[in-house]
Amino acid sequence: MFDESCSTKYLIIGGGVSGLAFANFINSDDYLILEKESELGGYCRTIYQDGYIWDYAGHFFHFATDEMKNFFNSRISPNDLIYKTKSTKIFYNNLVIDFPFQANIHQLDKEEFIDCLYDLYFRKKNESENSLQSFLEMLYEKFGISITEKFLKPYNEKLYACDLNQLDKDAMGRFFPYADLEQVIRSFKNDYNGSYNASFMYPKDGAKVFVDALASDIDRKKICMKESVIEIDSEEKYVLTNLGRKISYEFLINSSPLNVFLELLGKQKYKDIAKKLSWNKVLVFNLGFSKKSKYKDIHWAYIPDKTINFYRVGFYDNILDEDRLSMYVEIGLPPEMSFDIDKELALTLQNIQKLGITDESHDLISYSVILMDPAYVHVDSNLDAIKAELKDEFKELQIFSIGRYGDWKYCSIEDSMIDALNIANKLNNEE
Repeated sequence: MFDESCSTKYLIIGGGVSGLAFANFINSDDYLILEKESELGGYCRTIYQDGYIWDYAGHFFHFATDEMKNFFNSRISPNDLIYKTKSTKIFYNNLVIDFPFQANIHQLDKEEFIDCLYDLYFRKKNESENSLQSFLEMLYEKFGISITEKFLKPYNEKLYACDLNQLDKDAMGRFFPYADLEQVIRSFKNDYNGSYNASFMYPKDGAKVFVDALASDIDRKKICMKESVIEIDSEEKYVLTNLGRKISYEFLINSSPLNVFLELLGKQKYKDIAKKLSWNKVLVFNLGFSKKSKYKDIHWAYIPDKTINFYRVGFYDNILDEDRLSMYVEIGLPPEMSFDIDKELALTLQNIQKLGITDESHDLISYSVILMDPAYVHVDSNLDAIKAELKDEFKELQIFSIGRYGDWKYCSIEDSMIDALNIANKLNNEE
């Protein structure tokens, strides 16, 4: 049945940042990477088209650990990077205010400002944070009715494309910009600095530069492009691929989406767990125009307005200091929802004009369409015990599932690489 078979000690599913990082950090040459696409990088790929540089979505880098900083500093010249102090805004009711909303309510019109401040001060408080049941309950408890309903609820509903009661109260972890009453009032005179990423760096040639750095020390013969796993036998320790190969392994490192991976394992109990996982997809339009927007200093902006089809836009030209508007637009969708690309693009262009980002003098020169599915995983603490049990079972089977999608969690690109580093170090130490 199979025209070719082989074996490897470490079989890595996925040639994104998690899989590539593991291959870098494992102290062995006996590994094999299977990547279903024709290009490495996963969602960190870059598109070069008609003079524009676009990523698959907005990726901006904030390396916090010495391990990652040193790794990339040894492979990427500082001359190839741009460093920026973050400038993020919110398009709200014909205003452009600073992000985050809750720390900048003083920039609203007087009546809305009073509503937000009053509701923040007199918000209903729970006796214990442990009593909070959902992300939406957390928003009301911490920020009151007005801040929640003017921005936090509609924006996150657009982002996650679901009822926020379905999300865990800690769905965004450290990435959520919390601000208590004192911090909000202090921000009236001093800029809010509670964000986890007040500055960032970005490669002049796009996120692919970081992917190339990760791939630079990997033997290309150990990377199998356009090859995907179609079945896994976790007891006999082999996979079957779309190319008709049977590949045996000692350790299986998975960085593909956990819901897909569980289905590949075949057992009904794993399929049942996969059905409990939820997520949303994101439709991304990368757009290149004939000239710049009037907004020349915004890096990305948030749009809570439900009449606008997208939740966020980003300005590559303002990051790369280019002379033509180059942007990405992100639209959150439920996983089962179908859509018409042409209609969605036309609506997007209409809404960009409605927000004043472009006008009739802006000609669309080039565009690309990307669908990220899954895009945002929906964190549910009710699944923590199941995930912990699953990890214990995987460990016995010498399977490790890592990264944002492999571990099904909300995390940064750096976090995904640290996952890979930690597993590699653990396996290295056991040798």
